[in-house]
Amino acid sequence: MARLKVGVLISGRGSNLQALIDACADPDFPAEIALVLSNKADAYGLERARRAGIPAAVVSHRDYADKPGFEAAMDEALNAAGVELVCLAGFMRLLTSGFVERWHDKLINIHPSLLPAFKGLDTHARAIEASVRFTGCTVHFVRPAMDEGPIVLQAVVPILESDDSHSLADRVLVAEHRSYPLALKLIAEGRARVEGERVAISGSPTTASTTPSTAPEPLLNPPA
Repeated sequence: MARLKVGVLISGRGSNLQALIDACADPDFPAEIALVLSNKADAYGLERARRAGIPAAVVSHRDYADKPGFEAAMDEALNAAGVELVCLAGFMRLLTSGFVERWHDKLINIHPSLLPAFKGLDTHARAIEASVRFTGCTVHFVRPAMDEGPIVLQAVVPILESDDSHSLADRVLVAEHRSYPLALKLIAEGRARVEGERVAISGSPTTASTTPSTAPEPLLNPPA
């Protein structure tokens, strides 16, 4: 069976990109990364891609007069690479509704909170300040509104009394590295499908074998 061709958009160090690279290195994994695209030439994630032998390119937002022009250039690069699904992995530019709609149900993101709580930035500090007991991460299909869209899976991380935003971020990142490859696997296998504005998961539970067993277990919707 042909593997799903994935494009990954990044802006920085690319730790979630690395989790996806590691997962896709398994020939039995149902997806492959066809292109890594960054809006910043100095993003370390580009080096991660090159070391893995994955095509990487830069489309700088600074080279275009407006956002539609920038996004059209990204669109062209993704389509030229045969990309079928786009993963946002620390891509720090808000996308227009036009781009999101062109990739409707073919664009996913990972966010470091249990959406719909703590959308936007500074999620860990805000969670601690709010005195909530748990936070985590969410993989979801992207919609035009920021940090909204059908949820594929979530992983729950307890907030400890000793936590500051940095220690909490480190533990949530472990959950992210487990969750993103699992979400991609479910989508690539056709087991995670958007029905209305909810993701239905079919088949028996699955795990991401490329990540440590000590990581929080992602929570899925009940199987269809």
